[in-house]
Amino acid sequence: MKKVMTKILLLCLSLIMVAGCFVACGEDDAEGANEIVIGLSGPLTGDAAVYGVAVRNAAQMAVDEINAAGGLNGINFKLIATDDQHDASKVATNYASMVDKGMQVSLGCVTSNPCLEFAALSKDDNIFFLTPSASANDVVLEDNAYQMCFADGNQGSVAADYVNGLGLEKIGIFYKSDDPYSQGIYEQFKAGLSTSIATVEAVFTDANTTDFTTQIETLKECSFIFMPIYYTPASLFMTQAKGKVADNATYYGCDGFDGIESAEGFDIAAIPQKISMLSHFNSKATEGKAGEFITKYNEKYGKETLNQFGASAYDCVYAIYGAMKAAIEDGETITAETSASDICEILKKQFNGGYSYSGNTGDNIKWQSNGYVDKTAIAYVIKDVNA
Repeated sequence: MKKVMTKILLLCLSLIMVAGCFVACGEDDAEGANEIVIGLSGPLTGDAAVYGVAVRNAAQMAVDEINAAGGLNGINFKLIATDDQHDASKVATNYASMVDKGMQVSLGCVTSNPCLEFAALSKDDNIFFLTPSASANDVVLEDNAYQMCFADGNQGSVAADYVNGLGLEKIGIFYKSDDPYSQGIYEQFKAGLSTSIATVEAVFTDANTTDFTTQIETLKECSFIFMPIYYTPASLFMTQAKGKVADNATYYGCDGFDGIESAEGFDIAAIPQKISMLSHFNSKATEGKAGEFITKYNEKYGKETLNQFGASAYDCVYAIYGAMKAAIEDGETITAETSASDICEILKKQFNGGYSYSGNTGDNIKWQSNGYVDKTAIAYVIKDVNA
């Protein structure tokens, strides 16, 4: 009799456990069903991690704020961030993983080369993405792709306009010819540069990223050196060029310079030259939307990873959220169950239809039908010439 009662008790416990599992799964499903999933691939480790970590942090901060304020008519956002180590070969795996986890909209990738791969993959699935910082022109080749950052062509053109107004007769150019980011900016810069300005050019590739002796020798007489490259090789060039390039010279870069003052092993205070960059974000702002973002970011994550990549990612999340709100006001229906492709079509109508957004990287930001962003650039001084 005891054995029978024991078996009955065990059977009852098993049924209770199974029922509990179904309830728990139902709760998980219900919770998951009330989220719109945002995907992101970026360098969370490796040499470019300062960019990826900033983007992940700032995007998550925006998601948390939106959810705390009630989400999109009660629908929360969820960020999934994956690590591509600035390596395009890792993007396909990341992309498949995010699709499996329900990605409905995306911030694409943080850096250009991986984002070219992401763009090709997302085209087939018609997933809308707004990248904060992947600036290669071809990133937005397809109609599901948009940029919050300036495209390389835009950066090159705006940089050329700036240099044209400096009254210089000769400048140096130091770029990486096998990097789409660097090559793209270089080409547009040269196309927009006044023919009255002579150029001295030095090139490097992946085959040589540790010794810039030859390039420094080529550029040492230039008082202004344009460097459309990322901060890691830029900081190495500046360090190796001390005592060779004139102390009163200027190094001028684009958004790849962002975060250079925090580069590992780089003492920016020891560089005598002026270091400046084309930017859409003032990381030293103390007021306005940029100032508010900086205060919140520093309080939550510290100053080490604060840069314009993160500021741009924060704006990306809010711009997507704002466009969804605008679409709903226009009569569209967006729920947690809305497919990625349907959301893409809804957002394209907004981004192509005059939707504007004001944030910490610009006011009245709009987008062209080719995915390029329209907003005002500034020439931002990272470090002035040493006294």
